[in-house]
Amino acid sequence: MTLPRDAESAPLVRHTLDASLRGLGVTPDIRADIALALGEACANVIQHAAASRQYEVRATMDGVRCVVEVIDGGGGGGTAAADREVWGEREAMLSAEHGRGLHLIREFTEGLRISDRVHAAGAVVHFEKSLAG
Repeated sequence: MTLPRDAESAPLVRHTLDASLRGLGVTPDIRADIALALGEACANVIQHAAASRQYEVRATMDGVRCVVEVIDGGGGGGTAAADREVWGEREAMLSAEHGRGLHLIREFTEGLRISDRVHAAGAVVHFEKSLAG
């Protein structure tokens, strides 16, 4: 899905993915973990990826796991290092009011990776969730 970088897009993509996973028989607990992680990733793009008016969410499922990628157009810093910092390469303390998104994504999913986009500004946040309860 390609979405506008605004607050209304996060619930839309979360509900769309949740409905798809429910239709495929994924348990409520697994769906909740994926929704939480996706919401955190989308919120980060909406708040920080000022260089782009849109972002993408890609999700695939192979029967064993769900793989999600949230792709932004950059944080406006103009460099790969600035884009990685937007995604929290310098993570906040757990007691902080803001900046705990990566902690939450890491806690509720597996395989969290943040990488630069190929041939474009921005970053890709990749996470996976096992469908085995």
